[in-house]
Amino acid sequence: MNVRNLNLAAGVLLVSLIALCLLWEAWLAPLRPGGSWMTLKALPLMAALFGVLKGRRYTYQWLSMLVLLYLVEGVVRATDAGLTGILAIGEAVLSGLLFTVVLLYARVSAPSRQARPSS
Repeated sequence: MNVRNLNLAAGVLLVSLIALCLLWEAWLAPLRPGGSWMTLKALPLMAALFGVLKGRRYTYQWLSMLVLLYLVEGVVRATDAGLTGILAIGEAVLSGLLFTVVLLYARVSAPSRQARPSS
């Protein structure tokens, strides 16, 4: 895979994870009727959005650590009954895919892997 495809995949997965977090905690299955403060869990992901869209390697590096928190939450809450469990599985899958793509992007875009001009 090339850098452009990985960047596109990371952007799509990140936007999907943000949308899932917001929809889940605001409308689909909030902790409290009418929505909850848990919608704020999407803010750290939003902080990474522009860096990912611009292909900033540093953003990918710290996002690789951040997304693991969402993976853990998804795995833990997957045992909940009903729609919450289904949404948690979706969060775990999206987070796992995003983690994989972010690591691949960081590997492919490493300065040591860039083509060097011949002397």
